[in-house]
Amino acid sequence: MKNLLLIILLLSNFISLSQIEKAPERYRGEGPFNQLIIRGATLINGNGAPPTGPVDIVIEKNIITSVRNVGYPGLEINEKRRPIAKPGSMEIDAHGKYVLPGFIDMHGHISSQRSGTAEYVYKLWMAHGITTIRDPSCGQGLDWVLHQKEESKKNKITAPRILAYTGFGQGASNGINTPEEAVNWVRKNADNGADGIKFFGLRPDIFKAALQENKRLGLRSACHHAQMDVSEMNVLETARNGLTTMEHWYGLPEALFENKTVQNYPLEYNYMNEGHRFEEAGKLWKQAAEPYSKKWNDVMNELISLDFTIDVTFVPYSVFRDVQRASSLPWHKDYTRPKLLKFFLPARDSHAAAYYDWGSELETEWKENYKLWMTFINEYKNRGGRVTAGADSGYMYNLYGFGYVQELELLRESGFHPMEVIKAATLHAAEAIGMEKKIGTIEVGKFADLIIMNDNPLKNLKYLYATGDIKLENNEVIRVGGINHTIKDGIIYNTKELLSDVKKIVDKEKEENPGWENLLFENIRRKD
Repeated sequence: MKNLLLIILLLSNFISLSQIEKAPERYRGEGPFNQLIIRGATLINGNGAPPTGPVDIVIEKNIITSVRNVGYPGLEINEKRRPIAKPGSMEIDAHGKYVLPGFIDMHGHISSQRSGTAEYVYKLWMAHGITTIRDPSCGQGLDWVLHQKEESKKNKITAPRILAYTGFGQGASNGINTPEEAVNWVRKNADNGADGIKFFGLRPDIFKAALQENKRLGLRSACHHAQMDVSEMNVLETARNGLTTMEHWYGLPEALFENKTVQNYPLEYNYMNEGHRFEEAGKLWKQAAEPYSKKWNDVMNELISLDFTIDVTFVPYSVFRDVQRASSLPWHKDYTRPKLLKFFLPARDSHAAAYYDWGSELETEWKENYKLWMTFINEYKNRGGRVTAGADSGYMYNLYGFGYVQELELLRESGFHPMEVIKAATLHAAEAIGMEKKIGTIEVGKFADLIIMNDNPLKNLKYLYATGDIKLENNEVIRVGGINHTIKDGIIYNTKELLSDVKKIVDKEKEENPGWENLLFENIRRKD
């Protein structure tokens, strides 16, 4: 009971308890159409296959009905191979462009404390090709999230497809004190229409009862193995009891301890001191078993045998490797709301904003931490384990949409081939949420969730950023990249229009907050 109340206290800082404004009625996007044909694109699918094209893709309303190779690169299209358009068909000329499955953000909080409106969050996601998100904890309340899920399903709002993973114990005013209460809560959560549960850690008997009942009901689960409970149940123990996915790395190094049962906390450590928490978190992986040792191999192999998914969520903590870089990223000026910028500033009482007395020594610790973490994740993937991408945006200079692309870059840094990165973002994520028959690849019979863009993201993942990347062309420095169109449920969204809407939201808030520029990290007042 005591630990559950502590988790609720932490969640009050981690997740907004006041509801944000719901998305307005949809005024963007064209379709769905009786028939939509994307002509002549190069297909980068989510199944790990190499690019192929040119292809024509036929969509009828919300379903892909044909994917057809129509020729060879550098040659004229073979018109005889092309699917015939029906009267009134809509066509997109995608010759020279690339088409991918819509991305799935496995860690997509619809709000943080300062996200403002759902429209702001949804459109940043959609502008980056994210057509499905999993909301872990449902910080706006399950009913609120389920309403938005249904509105998105009906395409009444501009939003990704939403899966609701309720924070365990949400709505239980007196907490969950027994395994029986846990089982009853899990059943009620399923009856209420949730897609799964997000855990943070519990007393072992309660945790096991909840996990096992949730598994029996056929629901999925996620867990941030909070340090207040991880010494009693690490990721190996939760996976054995039915947990389907983990986030970040908490619980994994603890499963790899060989000569201890708790991490090497300094004796003055206080969990509620964010500086203590994240300084020591950056030293955790080097306390685990060495890579490729027997213990390391045994834990990895057992997790794979349990069909366990690691939703890495690399990007939030990457700020600790280089605070100056993270705080000065080019998109903050135009697309980060002033109230969110303020929330990102170092503070003792903002979750993880612990970089108020940071520096090169701690950043070096975190870089070493990432090396060991990435070694495990890459090898997990190599041995057949499922790895997915989640951004956990809204914290620590991690902005919606942009943070997801950063997550993909971090998977690449871990050793993933770019095609493996795309697979983690699409098919593997679809498998993890039980939707691989509907989304995750561009195949006949699946939903029409696609991305169309000018530049090849396999050559440079930065092309996926709405701000693109710079290159030299004819001795001129130009900016290229960004997604042209996001298609969700057969509806075509112009990403430039979505970004324009986001910028208007940001600009309006800037007008209401004179001096907002001082919130940019680079403009913090210098002490003389």
